Amino acid sequence: MNSNLPDDWSPADNPYSIALSESSWLRATVALTVARMHGDDVQVGWFSSRQIDARTLVVALRQLLAAVKLERIALTDLGMDPAVITALDNAEQVFLDALPNIKHVRDGLTHFEDWARGNGGGPQADARKTTDPRDVARDFWSFGYDPTTDTVTMGPFTLSVSAAVPAANALCDAIYAATRAVDQRSTAELRDQVVQALTDATIPCTPPPEDPVRVSQGQDMRIWLSFELGRLPDGQHKELAERVATAVAHAGLRLTSSAFPEAQDISDRLLAGEPLRVERNGP
Repeated sequence: MNSNLPDDWSPADNPYSIALSESSWLRATVALTVARMHGDDVQVGWFSSRQIDARTLVVALRQLLAAVKLERIALTDLGMDPAVITALDNAEQVFLDALPNIKHVRDGLTHFEDWARGNGGGPQADARKTTDPRDVARDFWSFGYDPTTDTVTMGPFTLSVSAAVPAANALCDAIYAATRAVDQRSTAELRDQVVQALTDATIPCTPPPEDPVRVSQGQDMRIWLSFELGRLPDGQHKELAERVATAVAHAGLRLTSSAFPEAQDISDRLLAGEPLRVERNGP
């Protein structure tokens, strides 16, 4: 765990970001395992490294769908534009089209205690309607990677290993796009909140060069507040800086310095010409 996180931090505050983080780990896992499967085989005890990696690959691919599920839940809870959710849904379907048997292959691995007896769910449950469980178990058994065809199989189900990396990359890109849409909306809302707070305090903040106070969005998706020093009225510098700091604080926001994170002299930092980051108070 990151020791720099505040004590009151919780992943429940931003589950859409957790989905992105987990998908990034899984994307790397898929790339690593496929590269090793396509490389030299290594004996690990009695086992082939390719067969070991095949198991890891299947689980990672299936977990990407869990990341999509979390992202979708978060997007829905946040009331995001339905188009954002639809784009994610479409990307998930493309992933499933490329790897149509991923769920069954993963289930056979992770629920081997049921599948080995023919008592698994899904396709095994359907097969039990007409077939003895012992025969069902046999028909849906035998996991393995075949390097000659570059496929992973679990009973009658097959996965293309060569399709894994592009499918994972495309799905992770879709999760990233959805996450960025959330951040863009949040950034726009924060900017509007800052502008409204300054406007309510009769502090002009239209885009430069008209007014001395500038509120802008950076490439980092953060909102920054700064002074156009050449536009500040003589003798009113300190007063304006204090009014800005007060207006921002009354709106439940705070100004922080990137260069001096612990700085308390916010007004002085503005007067020095330093752009300050605008943040919301609390989670």
